[in-house]
Amino acid sequence: MNPVVMHINGWIRKVPVWPFYIIGFVPVALYVYAAFTDGLGPDPVKALEHGLGKIGLQFLIASLCVTPLLRLTRINLMCFRRMLGLMAFYYVLLHFSVYLFLDNQLEWNALAKDLTKRPYIIVGTLALLMLIPLALTSTNWAVRKLGSGTWCKLHKLVYPAVALSAVHYIWLVKSWPFEPLAYGAVVAALLAYRWVRNIRSRPRTKTAPQAG
Repeated sequence: MNPVVMHINGWIRKVPVWPFYIIGFVPVALYVYAAFTDGLGPDPVKALEHGLGKIGLQFLIASLCVTPLLRLTRINLMCFRRMLGLMAFYYVLLHFSVYLFLDNQLEWNALAKDLTKRPYIIVGTLALLMLIPLALTSTNWAVRKLGSGTWCKLHKLVYPAVALSAVHYIWLVKSWPFEPLAYGAVVAALLAYRWVRNIRSRPRTKTAPQAG
C-alpha cells in the first residue's frame, strides 16, 4: 500500500466518530436560526423542507461513496459509514416531519391524496420507509442478532432508497434545473459502479470441452 495512504488511514483511525454527529446537526441549528430571523425567504416552510431533504440526500450519497473510495484509492473511511447513514436518515425524517406537521399540518385527507396522487411524494415516502429498518438495525447488536449475511442483504435497501430519493428531488422541482439532475447523475454513477463491480465479481462457470 502507498505510504501516503497508510499514513492517511492511520490518522483516520485515530479520529473519533461521535463529534461528527454533533457537527452533522449544525445545519439544523442554522435553519432554526434563519427561521426565527426571517432568513428563509417568503416561504420559510418550503425552504426548510427542501433544505433538510437535500442535506439528507447528500449524506446518503456520502455513505455510498465510502466503499468506492476504499476500492479505488485504498483510503478507508468505513468507520464513518454508519454515522453518514444515520445522519441521512435523521435528515430525511426531519424533511418528512416538516412536510407532515408544518406544510401539510396533519390534514389527513390531503395527506392521503398526496400519497396516492403525487408521484414525488410517493417515491419520497417509499425511500423513508426503506431507511427505517436500516436505521433500526445500525447497531453491532443488530448485526450479531441478524447474522452478517442477513444484515448485509437487508442493508442493500440503501440502493433503491437513494435512487428513489434522487428521483424524488428531480420530480419535486417540477422542471429540469441543473442541481437535481447533477445529484441524480452522481447517484446513477454510484449505483452503476456497484452493478458493474458485482457483475465482474461473480464467479464464471467454465463450460466443459465437447468431445469431437
